[in-house]
Amino acid sequence: MRIALSQCNPRVGDVAGNAALLLQLAREAQAQGAALLVTPELVLSGYPPEDLLLRNDFLDCCAQAVEMLARDCPLPLLVGHPLRRNGHLYNSASLLRGGRIEASYGKHCLPNYQVFDEKRYFQPGDGELIFTLEGLRLAVRICEDLWCSELPLLKEPGAADAVVILNASPFHRAKQAERERMAAQRAREAGAAVLYANLLGGQDELVFDGASFAVAADGSVIARAPAFTNELLFLDVEISATQKQWRGGPVAPELSPVAEVYAALQLGLRDYVQKNGFSGVVLGLSGGIDSALTLAIAADALGAEKVHALILPSRYTAAMSVEDAEAEASKLGVRYDIISIDALFDAYLETLAPLFAGRAADVTEENLQARIRGSLLMAYSNKFGQLLLSTGNKSEMAVGYATLYGDMAGGFALIKDCPKTLVYELARYRNEQGEVIPQRVLERAPSAELAPGQTDQDSLPPYDVLDAIIHAYIERSEGRAEIVARGFSAATVERTLRLIDRAEYKRRQAAPGVRISPLAFGKDRRYPISNGFHAWDPHCLQERS
Repeated sequence: MRIALSQCNPRVGDVAGNAALLLQLAREAQAQGAALLVTPELVLSGYPPEDLLLRNDFLDCCAQAVEMLARDCPLPLLVGHPLRRNGHLYNSASLLRGGRIEASYGKHCLPNYQVFDEKRYFQPGDGELIFTLEGLRLAVRICEDLWCSELPLLKEPGAADAVVILNASPFHRAKQAERERMAAQRAREAGAAVLYANLLGGQDELVFDGASFAVAADGSVIARAPAFTNELLFLDVEISATQKQWRGGPVAPELSPVAEVYAALQLGLRDYVQKNGFSGVVLGLSGGIDSALTLAIAADALGAEKVHALILPSRYTAAMSVEDAEAEASKLGVRYDIISIDALFDAYLETLAPLFAGRAADVTEENLQARIRGSLLMAYSNKFGQLLLSTGNKSEMAVGYATLYGDMAGGFALIKDCPKTLVYELARYRNEQGEVIPQRVLERAPSAELAPGQTDQDSLPPYDVLDAIIHAYIERSEGRAEIVARGFSAATVERTLRLIDRAEYKRRQAAPGVRISPLAFGKDRRYPISNGFHAWDPHCLQERS
């Protein structure tokens, strides 16, 4: 017997389109001999549907689609969908067989951490779904049920030959190893194979990488689909009166840590552009490493013909920056235009001169240049219907080294969850496929070029130090004392944490971007802007005068 695991790319809210996709996949699976098609979690609605789940008309549409699939699907189907029953809503998997909805299972463990908010919408299920298919007994679970220690994968070991798990597990770095390790542990506990079908695609900040797989009862991986691609993964099992022998399927190689991030960024951008109907993208190309990497990912994801770069030099822009920006665009085949912002900058300074009289130039004038560039880029975006990509990285977002309505302007911040040190790794990785980023861009000191001789390190600690502190504070939730104990100077730690806390209001206004870490700015981290707790302060309790 053959089972097909589908890792497909639905569109959130497009119930009719998602149902049509499942029928197409069912026909393909049947043509290749499958007796069952397993889909990802909530594939019919797309994941996460968020507050669409609060709309009765949306839930009605989902219910109608399940009935249609039951009637028209050419083979048995396990489909993920929202199920309304007795006044409650469940994150459900239904077995469609013989023209009807044979049985449904409600997800038991509802995640409510990081990007997950399922308790806002769903009631936990409490039933079981174990069914027989051509002599094979299959149990059903959904995503978090695998990770939930209080929920046995099988209430009685040996009660089923395999556990089929429908998943919408978002990508972050090293996530696949975590999934396979947990699946292997639970398979050994249950004495049953685990078949893991995972969602694919970009959904706002989230990327789902697929990488569906299966492990045998001893925990060994017997099949794995390639990550970041649409795929039907087929698993064959020989069934006799005495045993069920899994023959497995293809085992795709795992991507390197940097390759998987690059692939996630490509998929996240491509789906954001296509699912929101943009004709292409535009970005400001400075000659620096961040915009160079953003340009390369955009061209790889969308095709060079759908990318346009604007090079916007000022009096402080080094000639080599313009040369490098032109080289980056040319090597990728991206169309570009050069527009000096000096005349506009002079006009701003002249207009503001009466208001600023008697005050020395400072960061205000530096930010004006960034905001002029943001206005020009947004004007181009509006005129041609192209999505403006902002090019800031996680290090800058963390400490507020960015200008509101300037370099933060845009509809999608592609590398906002990539620390600066990772930006360099990604750039070197891309150059290994063919050099598109000039070597001196990788070697020269990064600079915003908003003042004479300016470099980032004039204002910030070295990026390797900065990124390590950001990782400890943001992703590991460590406090000042713990970070200092790692060997960093107290002054550097306190200054960095102060910058992070005070930049919360900026991050609240930043564009969405691809999440590649276990804890990204956005849905993952919800901190108050008005906040009297200071992690950088060594004294929690102080007398107030």
